[in-house]
Amino acid sequence: MSRVNLKNIVGKRSEINTVILQFAKELNIEIWIEDLNGKVLMGDPLQDSVSSFPILLDGELLGWVKGNEKGIMIADLLSHLAAKEAEKKNLGTEVLNLYQEINVIFNFSEQLSQTIEPDVIARITLQQAMHSISSHSGIIVLWNDDKGQLEIPAQSGDSLFNNEKIKKNTSLLFKIAFSGQSEIINDFSILREKGIIEESVRSLMYAAMKVKHRIMGAIILAGKNADQFSAANLKLLVTLALQSSAAIESAMLYEKNIREVKEREEAILRIHEVTKKFVPNEFIRSLGKDAITDVRLGDQVEKIVTVLFTDIRDFTTLSEKMTPEENFHFVSSFNARLGPIIRSNRGFINQYLGDSIMAIFPENPEDALHAAINMQRAIQELNKERIAKGLPVIKAGIGMHTGPLIMGITGDESRMDAATISDTVNTASRIESLTKYYKSPLLLSQDTQQHINGHYKFHLRELGRVRLKGKHNLLSIVECINGFEEDQFEKKLSTLSYFHEAMRCYHEQQFGDAVIIFQQILSLDPDDQTARFFMDNASRFLRQGIPENWSGAEEMLTK
Repeated sequence: MSRVNLKNIVGKRSEINTVILQFAKELNIEIWIEDLNGKVLMGDPLQDSVSSFPILLDGELLGWVKGNEKGIMIADLLSHLAAKEAEKKNLGTEVLNLYQEINVIFNFSEQLSQTIEPDVIARITLQQAMHSISSHSGIIVLWNDDKGQLEIPAQSGDSLFNNEKIKKNTSLLFKIAFSGQSEIINDFSILREKGIIEESVRSLMYAAMKVKHRIMGAIILAGKNADQFSAANLKLLVTLALQSSAAIESAMLYEKNIREVKEREEAILRIHEVTKKFVPNEFIRSLGKDAITDVRLGDQVEKIVTVLFTDIRDFTTLSEKMTPEENFHFVSSFNARLGPIIRSNRGFINQYLGDSIMAIFPENPEDALHAAINMQRAIQELNKERIAKGLPVIKAGIGMHTGPLIMGITGDESRMDAATISDTVNTASRIESLTKYYKSPLLLSQDTQQHINGHYKFHLRELGRVRLKGKHNLLSIVECINGFEEDQFEKKLSTLSYFHEAMRCYHEQQFGDAVIIFQQILSLDPDDQTARFFMDNASRFLRQGIPENWSGAEEMLTK
């Protein structure tokens, strides 16, 4: 129990001083209090014969209460108060120790994340263990499955372990260090007999290094003093061992893949570089940080951005005709063409979602629209290559929406992730889905259109309003035709004024006039599937009548 100073309990500035004096006065107790050195801490000494009563804490003498026979009551009270004070000190010490342990583990995790070399991880682990736990020598022993032998990737401190003896006594080490247990060893005479440890060793402790149910090895610490290690030491060592085991396991698998698949070395290294940059630099800069090491849990910023989604049409049908490897290469080549276009237009890729991409344009919605048009042209070039190879053409839908979005770092201290939280993301995804409905490859919301300066750069067709599933507010949808191939673009540009007039008639419920104008458009541009969509709707309304409460808005019953 923590040492308690009696002076702190009954000193002149102590609140208990007044209480004790009042208590003694009411009970007619004449006393004074002395410390172990006879110094008077409270009250005035009496000249007459007095009694002495000890103030004790767990049998340890703290001082004396002297005075008449009732002084024992004050002595008992002060002994009780001393015990309470000791409990508070112990609790504070425990909290401090826990904080220090958490800080050690957090810093240790950061160190491990900076390397993928097993030997370096082992050295960092042993260095941290010996720094946090008082010991004279330490060693890490690992089992190499490929070579079928013990390895010692890290050793530190005094020479209390014999490496050659360790490697020669594999079966003995397996019974102890590779048992899967972690413990403070009381009887290590067999280890002395085999020459594994020196005669000067008086304390020994080890923690198993394991991943799931597989034992990789152990961290072993030795001390020259008896009873040098405590249960708290063992607990911390187990934590360090388990934490480093996963890092070493990942590092060893990485090295194994490098050895076995040398022809893919460049690709694996590239994947490693991407892994280190799992959060886009643009995302980090948006948080006002220069590097990922600067971000902290809870960092966030709200911005008006444009979110863009693109998705390969009928991907399931395409993928059914390919092997898994062909499927992977197909998606990779598709992303490889579109990714640079997004970045060159001041956007960044927030997520690759298999056959689709989510990108964020934090500066200007025009950047997103320029990127979308160039993406369409890149897909057209890709299709020319596919046609030459006898492969089916690819179609993709692109949708975008502008609105507020929170970018931030969420999770906990052990696992953080970059997150985007906003209904803007959901709306942009829904607009991309509408490209199938409207038979158009590129759609944007009116919110995006309103933020675009210099509309003359883009040729837009307003398609009216929709009510998305689960939404109350109507959303106005706009089509951009700039990304069509040259001949299709010229046809749509020549019929643009007709399309505007046809849509006006459509929304004013002049469906007969709308059908006639749409037919004129299709006579000039038979491939205008969006015009055909609205013509078919208008024709149906003429035949079947207008639905009750029809407002011109399309109702989306699915997401």
